[in-house]
Amino acid sequence: MRSFFQRLKRGLTKTKQRLGAEIKETLSEGAPLDDELFEEIETVLIGADCGVEVAEDLAKRVRERCERDKVGRSQDVLSRIKDEMLATLTLDHLAPVVSSPRVTLFVGVNGVGKTTSIGKIGHHYSQAGESVIFAAADTFRAAAGEQLEIWAERTGAQIVRSASGADPAAVAFDAVRAAQARGLKHVLIDTAGRLHSKSNLMAELSKIGRSVTKALGDGGGEPEVLLVMDATTGQNGLMQATEFTKAIGVNGIVLTKLDGTAKGGIVLGIAHQLKIPVRWVGVGETVEDLETFEPKEFVDALFD
Repeated sequence: MRSFFQRLKRGLTKTKQRLGAEIKETLSEGAPLDDELFEEIETVLIGADCGVEVAEDLAKRVRERCERDKVGRSQDVLSRIKDEMLATLTLDHLAPVVSSPRVTLFVGVNGVGKTTSIGKIGHHYSQAGESVIFAAADTFRAAAGEQLEIWAERTGAQIVRSASGADPAAVAFDAVRAAQARGLKHVLIDTAGRLHSKSNLMAELSKIGRSVTKALGDGGGEPEVLLVMDATTGQNGLMQATEFTKAIGVNGIVLTKLDGTAKGGIVLGIAHQLKIPVRWVGVGETVEDLETFEPKEFVDALFD
């Protein structure tokens, strides 16, 4: 985990320059704690794509903390900023959904890295000695199934795949039943990111969710639904998240390509606006560069 913290720091370089370094400069020694200072903090947060709402709220909370704690020096404001960022990101009351076997449904638009994320998370579980089966339920795109087969070979995971154009819900159902019969721990289900209309896509995802719940049976629980988002899309990604959450009940985020953007503040926007925790974060191309998200490590890396 410590080595991932080092990769996280490197991956956040662009965001650190946009957010961490600029906040530190704003809080340089001698800066008065006045309206201008807190407006500048708000501006920096907006520039890192936290979103206007979260930037205003965070700056307001920091100012209230400083007044309550009788902070007199600008240098002492930084610890309050970090504390309030951590409070925003800490959504411990939203425990991950766990079924038996543990079924995770991955949703999101095409191009965000769903299939690759499934492969990397499958690798993570395999390295921990836990059995995995993939479900290639994106049957509308042959390349997705082929890519998932490659990941299955690389990670030692099993896979359920059907012919192109087959019913995605049936593929997901079969994967869950296979996991039950073989005593496997994790079922990771890939899904389509685009059909000929958004309403058809959302209806298809809902159907897959119902099919998985049926396969799990009474007392088996429900699948975890993880939305895969590309951090480089910033606030546009947040709009996508809102649509998917309305349609299928997303309860976690996989945030990819955080290393490729200065807009890492989107992590704060997700937590503040959607109240959905980031579960996994990607900061590079290798399998080791996708890990479980730790809010404190994220905040520390921003200002390290």
